[in-house]
Amino acid sequence: MEEKNITTLTEFIILGFPEFPELQIFFFLLFLLMYLIVLMGNLTIITVTCLDPRLHTPMYFFLCNLSFIDISYTSVTLPKLLDIFLKQRQRISLNHCFIQAYFFMFLAGTEFVLISVMAYDRYVAICYPLSYILIMNLRLCVLMAVGSWVFGIFLPVTHTVFLSRLSYCGSNEINHFFCDLSALLKLSCTSTSAIEILTLIVIMFEGVPFFIITLTSYVYIISTILRIRSTEGRRKAFSTCSSHLTVVILFYGTMISLYIRPMSLQSLEQNKFLALLYNVLIPMLNPVIYSLKNKEVKSALRKVLNGK
Repeated sequence: MEEKNITTLTEFIILGFPEFPELQIFFFLLFLLMYLIVLMGNLTIITVTCLDPRLHTPMYFFLCNLSFIDISYTSVTLPKLLDIFLKQRQRISLNHCFIQAYFFMFLAGTEFVLISVMAYDRYVAICYPLSYILIMNLRLCVLMAVGSWVFGIFLPVTHTVFLSRLSYCGSNEINHFFCDLSALLKLSCTSTSAIEILTLIVIMFEGVPFFIITLTSYVYIISTILRIRSTEGRRKAFSTCSSHLTVVILFYGTMISLYIRPMSLQSLEQNKFLALLYNVLIPMLNPVIYSLKNKEVKSALRKVLNGK
């Protein structure tokens, strides 16, 4: 017999950071500043890339996609968190909560694939520099970018359906700053084994292959760089991929720490901290990483600011 949804709750309460009640205004100002930095930094990357023809290359095309994802990431979660800090409006309907969870997983899946696509782009640039323009042509770049978004769109559909069919008949307090998957599963009063198995399947058959693509790309990149005889040549080659490598380490480091563990061993407090890293800190740092380590971006930014 098909199991029916016996949900009795009509809304959740997002707790945010209740451990520090006296710091709510401080947190509001801090996260507002971080949100503005994310918006300004990533919008600057997108604007500069669009305005400067020298940046109309595959690398910066993918970087624009990454910046748009980072803006969307924070816009899915931080406005509600700021509202909680400022006005203590912690309530969110079940449907709105599931929608927030869907969009967050959608953007996370898209970024996961895009990181691998950018790693492949750097692999071709370093290992096959003479054929780079032919291999990474406009058609392939568009297909890879669109594929990343399509993958992200469909990836969390089943998860969201399963979440909506769970029964939430106990506490309605989400010990997180947004409707995170792990936090919602903790509130279910029915078995979550199906969605845990689904998550494991997604990690093994979809997440792991893209991780292997990224890892393999950098194995070949580093191997190629080490074979370059001149120190200056190695330095220039490494500078073309160092920014992306930094992003890869930050992104995969937090994702693996968060999702590689079984749900039963996960701590919501640890998950909350890790979620802050990839939801706020990484989107805030990405424009800094790519601009400070990249002469082309800095030159294009000066050109835009000077109106030339």
